[in-house]
Amino acid sequence: MSNKTNPGNYFEDFFVGMQIAHATPRTISAGDVSLYTALYGNRFAVQSSSAFAGSVGLPEAPIDDLLLFHVVFGKTVPDVSLNAIANLGYAAGRFLTLVYPGDSISAVSEVIGLKENSDGKTGTVYVRSVGSNQRKETVLEYVRWVMVRKRDAGHPALAPVVPELPESVAVSELVVPASLAVSDYDTALAGSSFAWEDYEVGERIDHVDAMTVEESDHMTATRLYQNTAKVHFNQHAGKDGRFGRRIVYGGHVISLARCLSFNGLANAFRIVAINGGRHVAPIFAGDTVYAWSEVLAREELPGRSDLGALRLRLVAAKDQSCEAFPLRLDERNYDPAVVLDFDYTVLMPRRAAFRPGP
Repeated sequence: MSNKTNPGNYFEDFFVGMQIAHATPRTISAGDVSLYTALYGNRFAVQSSSAFAGSVGLPEAPIDDLLLFHVVFGKTVPDVSLNAIANLGYAAGRFLTLVYPGDSISAVSEVIGLKENSDGKTGTVYVRSVGSNQRKETVLEYVRWVMVRKRDAGHPALAPVVPELPESVAVSELVVPASLAVSDYDTALAGSSFAWEDYEVGERIDHVDAMTVEESDHMTATRLYQNTAKVHFNQHAGKDGRFGRRIVYGGHVISLARCLSFNGLANAFRIVAINGGRHVAPIFAGDTVYAWSEVLAREELPGRSDLGALRLRLVAAKDQSCEAFPLRLDERNYDPAVVLDFDYTVLMPRRAAFRPGP
């Protein structure tokens, strides 16, 4: 048989310091934006309306921050996680440059850590991935770690290297788009009158709404991102796996929960950091996703009186409403309904930026 196809890397193929340039560059179109909206129902005003984006100093509506995240993630899959069992977590993520329809995105990754698991059949691979546009500007960077199968369980393990990762991205490292000016922010059009000052540390917000995952939706989403991970597509192989069916791409859950969070956080219009995140449990077609948020920190931005930063914990649960804010049964164990625990930072207008009411 021909060996021209790509079997993907197995755990023993990786080494610390390995540099990977991922194929293929992807031009993001207005059609991609429309399909993303159709999948998740995104309603954040800056990404939904070029007129509203213009009112805050942007040339047009930028693409949703998580659409960018998924596109960069998808570029990395054939080289990093084609043979993965599970994507485990995220850290040190920064959104650096806004992306607009027509921009072309490419990605590179560096292996920064490796640790074989005790079963001898799998290992954890840590990579730092960087997405760039056609002008070679970095638009996104983040670390993720993934459990990858070994090709040969008898292959000797290397000494483990586990990178030290920050608990969160420091405020001083957050990047605010240079042209962003929210001095005349229209809360009526944005959908909420709540400003940065209205959110208290420790406050929890039930986002109330929910969305059921359809087989066609998560399959379409994963193809949209050119994510080739076998666990999301191949039911013929999946029926013999641990769950007996295809697993929904974890990023699909992040986007569902983020879009549900509009109800309660409508003015949290720009993601600037991914501090950490964990896919606690898999979900499958037919599961219904609910979401709630907790305010972890409210931080001032140096030199900005019109904008502040909110560090948020976004929790998604399946087939259980979030009225009781389920998270953990105890210090070590999550509530069985929880599928996502995601720590990220957003920009939000301060009250001084709000347009006076009629």
